[in-house]
Amino acid sequence: MAAPKSLLLSLSILLLLCFSAFSKQTDDLDEDLSFLEEADEHDDAESYHHDDHDFENYDDLDDFADGEGEYDDSELDPEAEIDESDVVVLKASNFSEFLESNRYVMVEFYATWCGHCQALKPEYAAAATELKADEVVLAKVDAGEETELAQKYNVEGYPTVFLFVDGVHKPYNGPRNKDAIVSWVQKKIGPGLHNLTTVEEAERVLASESPVVVGFVENLAGPDSEELAAASKQEDEVSFYQTSNADVAKLFHINPQGKRPALVLLKKEDEKVSYFGGQFTRSEVTEFVYKNKLPLVIYFTRASASQVFENPIKNQVILFTTLNDTKKFLPMFQEAAKDFMGKALFVYVPMDEEDAGKPVAEYFGIDGDAPRVIAFTGNEDSRKFFFDGELTLKNIKSFGENFLLDNLKPFYKSDPIPEMNDGDVKIVVGNNFDEIVLDESKDVLLEIYAPWCGHCQALEPTYNKLAKHLRGIDSLVIAKMDGTTNEHPRAKSDGYPTLLFFPAGNKSFDPITVDTDRTVKAFYKFIKQHAAIPFKLQKPESNENTKPTQKVESMQDSSSQGYRRTLQATAPAPSPDMPTAPGPAPVPVPFPPQLPPPSGGGGGIVMPQDGGRGSSGLSGGQKAGIAIGVLAGAGLIGFATMVYMKRRSNIQRARFGVLARRSQL
Repeated sequence: MAAPKSLLLSLSILLLLCFSAFSKQTDDLDEDLSFLEEADEHDDAESYHHDDHDFENYDDLDDFADGEGEYDDSELDPEAEIDESDVVVLKASNFSEFLESNRYVMVEFYATWCGHCQALKPEYAAAATELKADEVVLAKVDAGEETELAQKYNVEGYPTVFLFVDGVHKPYNGPRNKDAIVSWVQKKIGPGLHNLTTVEEAERVLASESPVVVGFVENLAGPDSEELAAASKQEDEVSFYQTSNADVAKLFHINPQGKRPALVLLKKEDEKVSYFGGQFTRSEVTEFVYKNKLPLVIYFTRASASQVFENPIKNQVILFTTLNDTKKFLPMFQEAAKDFMGKALFVYVPMDEEDAGKPVAEYFGIDGDAPRVIAFTGNEDSRKFFFDGELTLKNIKSFGENFLLDNLKPFYKSDPIPEMNDGDVKIVVGNNFDEIVLDESKDVLLEIYAPWCGHCQALEPTYNKLAKHLRGIDSLVIAKMDGTTNEHPRAKSDGYPTLLFFPAGNKSFDPITVDTDRTVKAFYKFIKQHAAIPFKLQKPESNENTKPTQKVESMQDSSSQGYRRTLQATAPAPSPDMPTAPGPAPVPVPFPPQLPPPSGGGGGIVMPQDGGRGSSGLSGGQKAGIAIGVLAGAGLIGFATMVYMKRRSNIQRARFGVLARRSQL
């Protein structure tokens, strides 16, 4: 009888240990985070909406060219009546069917909180009414409600506008006003190629339009005309004409006795005429126009911004001078640009011009009145290279050549390293980024913000409270960096605020974009899920300061998440006073099967009450209970062993990674 009792006692202890092991796996799910929710409720009361003209990147200036998207909050009357009767509301349920039923459809993907969308609203409605005569329908989609539809078309900002022609879409990136929208659409649906049959027509075009492409063909209808017409559809800023009249061709500097088809591109700048020498096909004509339609040097304004940002040539060489120094340095810069046509854009920025020049100079960190030349790889890469030396024609050419050969060292902005940096939120600048963010022994959450950004200001109380709750965890750093005055190749921001998580021991990989609700609790769960070094936040005993602790666990008890990484697409931050889309759900942790409670019946494990029951001293029900207990215990022991070995392997890999990287340092 003693043996069965010992056996049952041992099994009970084993089952208890197994259940304890599984309980550790579900520790995150069982945490009492109500005190974090209280912090979030307080934050909600303090949050507010503040929508600035967020020039988050160099090319954001393009959003406001010619007044497009530019708005004054005081001028936007939410109660003003706008006749949107000609704008069709589309949803996922009717989107495909509507496109099939209508050949020409322009669709705006918008967000209800977006100020730019509100500014576009009356212009878009007016364009819808005017384009009815051309059998073009303007429609809109609430991207906040129709998230799957927005993702299907890679909508990453608001408003995003597409023109669908027979179901095929093309983005609209022009000015956000009625006239521009109507003009662009009419060109896309109408003939892009026009005939010139008289000298009078040709003289009018020469006097009023630039740039202009003119084809000299044998016949105004035929294969050559079709190729030229197809190329004209690819260009929004160039007028295309064709002629078979020798006198007209001569006006456009085409040899009337020469071989046909012939093609020229004319501009009003110094280089005036560019001659086409390739095969007369749509693709080669399009490439020729792309490379030659711009002037040697683009004078940067809000109106000309699209010539820079929407150009397929991304490499840029930029001259900054004051307006008074333009005549002194610009001719030399133009001469240098002749060697780089089709390879790099040469851009002139008057850095004391308030509307566009000064903001661009500030973005690149240009101050003072001295002329400067920099090279820029474009916003997708955002590397900058500063010319250091005397501004001569030879030196500028050499600088441009080395830039294209990738022989220059990039420059990154940085504020001074702070003398004191012991706050709950660590201050990161360009020159201490490696030391703080890329420390392999730390899990780091980094916010990239802009001082003028309303969304960043609204997030600040929540972010500070998160840091306060987690300040006692040695392996975790909550940090922020001013993205307008600091740069680093590992800190790429698509807008403000951008939140990035850098797991410990995993800094050679791209950081994880934080895509979750902007609450203390949601941030905590995200960090807990992705942290390479495990930690536990203890609930405070009172409403006083939270006292976090980090458990130093043995290899057997540690529960590391490993170096898990996610690839998540992010969209611009929603307004802080609007509901946010739920973040990714935590990866579920397997929970142990529930043990049947002792009930005194055969289904549970029941201790024997007396002896004298057969040769074993146990009843049949008790024997069955023991058998079930043995089987359950064996299964749980095996499963617990498997979990334990997996956890031990994960922790060994994580610690080995950290030690290996430390040894390399």
